[in-house]
Amino acid sequence: MRLDEIQIRDPFVLYDPDEGRYHLFGSTDEDIWTGPATGFDTYWSTDLDEWHGPAPAFRPAPDFWSHTQYWAPEVHPYRGAFYMFATFTAPGERRGTQVLRAERPQGPYEPWSPEPVTPRRWECLDGTLHVEDGVPYLVFCHEWKDVGDGEVHAIRLTDDLRGTVGEPRLLFRASEARWARSIDRTEFPRVFVTDGPSMHRTRDGRLLMLWSSFGDSGYAMGVATSQSGRIEGPWTQSDEPLWPADGGHGMIFADAAGRLLLALHTPNRTPDERARFFPLEETPEGLRLRA
Repeated sequence: MRLDEIQIRDPFVLYDPDEGRYHLFGSTDEDIWTGPATGFDTYWSTDLDEWHGPAPAFRPAPDFWSHTQYWAPEVHPYRGAFYMFATFTAPGERRGTQVLRAERPQGPYEPWSPEPVTPRRWECLDGTLHVEDGVPYLVFCHEWKDVGDGEVHAIRLTDDLRGTVGEPRLLFRASEARWARSIDRTEFPRVFVTDGPSMHRTRDGRLLMLWSSFGDSGYAMGVATSQSGRIEGPWTQSDEPLWPADGGHGMIFADAAGRLLLALHTPNRTPDERARFFPLEETPEGLRLRA
């Protein structure tokens, strides 16, 4: 099948050079917002054009704590295995990111951390793995539902990725980006969303982060830059969004030839969301979509 035949949000692509395959993950339930969740599916391709699947990447056991709103799975190779970072919730529980593990990129994945690795007293989502000088970190969003002005935090993970060390560190708030706009909610006077942080180390060593919020034309995605080149920042925001309208929650991957591609979903409405890939280049200012 082609990408335009696959309903998916929050796309994440992992290239496995041993197999010569690209594996596509994402939020794949037909309605991710309500009702019981099925799990996560995966698709695979050798050329990024023709895709095969779906195959079940994760199906919860009957006693798994969450049975609704399965969001944003990412898969990262780490120390000889593959680890899925995904967002879960349940009635009476705080939303959070839990770690799952598999021996193969396509799965099947099983819970690895005993519970979410995001702070259990917070509403959190979209955790991603960042490894710096051999030390693993979780970068995640502290939701606007708690704080109004959504936040991005980092916390050190244990070496086995089953837990955390120390306290979260605030990296930035959504309103720090000039392009971000408040959305209309009654809980707070002003509400700024943070979604989908994704890390990228440039060829010249800069540390960048893609993240999504709402701009002048709806869901959008910008770029933040660590001025120190390290996870602690300080972080500065691009003046304009990289993707300005009706799409986001992106990530960067390299194809078999080493060319950078941006993956995101657009449009931002269910059930029409689809994964799309765009050639990307690094610039002295950050990132730029290629024509």
